[in-house]
Amino acid sequence: MSVTQSAGVARTRTVRLGAVSVLAFVALSAYVLYAASATKLLGIAWVAFAAMAGAAVLGARADTEHPRGLVWGYGLASGAMVTSSAAFLLPQAIGYAPKPGGFGVAAGILVGFGAHTVGHRLTHLDLPLDRTTAELSAHSLAAGSIIGVVYTAMPELGPLLGLAIVSHKGPAGYAAARRLAADGRSPLMLLLPASGVGLTALAVTVFSFPTGATFRAVVFGFAAGIFLHVAMDFLPHCETGSDVHAAVTRSEDAHDHDLLDDLRQQAVLSTAVGGVAVAAAWILLQ
Repeated sequence: MSVTQSAGVARTRTVRLGAVSVLAFVALSAYVLYAASATKLLGIAWVAFAAMAGAAVLGARADTEHPRGLVWGYGLASGAMVTSSAAFLLPQAIGYAPKPGGFGVAAGILVGFGAHTVGHRLTHLDLPLDRTTAELSAHSLAAGSIIGVVYTAMPELGPLLGLAIVSHKGPAGYAAARRLAADGRSPLMLLLPASGVGLTALAVTVFSFPTGATFRAVVFGFAAGIFLHVAMDFLPHCETGSDVHAAVTRSEDAHDHDLLDDLRQQAVLSTAVGGVAVAAAWILLQ
């Protein structure tokens, strides 16, 4: 098989995988809407999908990357996630049972780190996914399952928590699509991680879970650990190897050290703004 034919087969498989993911997400959304009435989860899942898919379209069409845009996108999202996890999930975990909640937090952080390895291992299988997409898919499926368990255990939680937690989907989708387009690969494979949060979050609504304090402490602690890991992973680093540094390297200001210093300051400011925005929204909704 020629290189051109191989590329065509890979693109076809990518389109099929993305289409199947979206169709499964739509079908599950319809079922949950009429059978479970989990409107909060449904809204969060579709916001996550729209954020990643929409940003991926912009990233695939962009002629150049904008380092400042990446810094602010990642910074606002990670700041919001750190604040939301610390304010909404950690107190719940410790309030139910301090020790089990603490173990849940530790497990969540370690499992979140392990998701990178899972994503990397997926690239060794015969799948139409690159490493970044595989890791994003692993993160999305894991995060969605935890969001589903949390909102099933405590349906009175407001949508602010979920929306803050999936806020990194936009920046992640943009950066991943830009990288795929630059490598000549189809961004359609990002439909899998875009649908991933909804697929697993909505799927768990059909199950019933124990309501004991220890179980809830572990669940909320684990959720806090997972999302704290993701938030730290999306902090806008400007060091060599980061998305921001790569964007600067490919720009006309590749050797502008003053630009990198300025971006580091904006990284701190953007994360602070993201955290303050969540706190302000919480105060206004009280």
